[in-house]
Amino acid sequence: MANSLSAEQPLCHADESSALLQFKQSFSIDKSTSSDPSAYPKVASWKLEGDSGNCCSWDGVKCDEDTGHVIGLDLSSSFLHGSINSSSSLFSLVHLQRLNLAYNDFDYSRIPSEISHLSGLVSLNLSSSVFSGQIPLEISKLSKLVSIDLSFNVDSSNSGLLKLEKPGLRSLLQNLTNLKVLRLNDVSISSEVPDTLANLTSLTTLVLENCGLRGEFPISIFYLPKLQVLNVRFNKNLTGHLPKFHPVSPLQYLTLSDTSFSGKLPDSIGNLHFLNVLNFSDCYFSGSLPVSLGNLTQLNYMSLSSNQFNVGTLPFLGKLIELTELHLSEINLYGSIPSFLSNLTQLTHLDLNSNHLSGEITSHITNLTHLISLDLSINQLQSPTPRSFSEF
Repeated sequence: MANSLSAEQPLCHADESSALLQFKQSFSIDKSTSSDPSAYPKVASWKLEGDSGNCCSWDGVKCDEDTGHVIGLDLSSSFLHGSINSSSSLFSLVHLQRLNLAYNDFDYSRIPSEISHLSGLVSLNLSSSVFSGQIPLEISKLSKLVSIDLSFNVDSSNSGLLKLEKPGLRSLLQNLTNLKVLRLNDVSISSEVPDTLANLTSLTTLVLENCGLRGEFPISIFYLPKLQVLNVRFNKNLTGHLPKFHPVSPLQYLTLSDTSFSGKLPDSIGNLHFLNVLNFSDCYFSGSLPVSLGNLTQLNYMSLSSNQFNVGTLPFLGKLIELTELHLSEINLYGSIPSFLSNLTQLTHLDLNSNHLSGEITSHITNLTHLISLDLSINQLQSPTPRSFSEF
């Protein structure tokens, strides 16, 4: 059976086998580098002897079926510990199309500018791997890139280690017109969001969380025709307003929490029919909530907490029957426990704290049998009377 499997594998090029082994030898295996329960040292089985001597059969290595060249390297969660320097044999694998080194520990090394030698890359994932310093502009030469993930490179105190300041985000993106996915969580950008992002018409995922962004968020980015995920949370100096949303918007995940977005929620927010996650907590939104929020029937998660709304009774939220989490703390809710809650039978997390609710805790809540967490603190509610609540 082993011979039959090896016969199906393309034959690895000797120089690429050698480069991979050199790359392996530049690291130690340290099981503390990943908390992923499925992590294991993929390079441990790499060797030239016996049936496993063909690098195309090695764990994490993918070869082109016709040419035998190494086109994919996935060493994510492999317990690798050590530095990558400019002379790394990795950069001789010039046929690579996909490189994933996520969830390792590269010991605060910089991303070498020699990464530009991998000119065929379409996917680059260096997330959660303890890289540090300025992101090299040479990445902008990788014009075939479709996906970049440089997120969560943080130290033991969860402070970001990577910078994209001089040159900045605008320069990095200047040639990357094919991008579909851009994840830069915790990268220090410390600038305005470049309006050129709106030129990346293939973009489906944009994550710029906790990047030190400032200035006005370009409203044109909301209109990217394929954008499904937009996350700019934890950028307190980032201002902006919501646009008039088009009926065909593909947005599924929208989080602006802990920014300085302000203004009213437009009636057109009800056009986001594919939305699963909406998080506007800790912003400066104001005014009444549009009835059209009730059209977002695919929502699983909604947080409007800590804004300056004048909310009313919100009966239209009773249409959101797929919700599992609802956070409405500190938004000036008045009156008794909202009756619409009784419709939200899938809720596992409900937060109504720091409002002006009064009266008894009613069956609108006590009949929500899937609740795991409930926060009604800092209101004027009376002790629960329904027996079912004491059993909750």
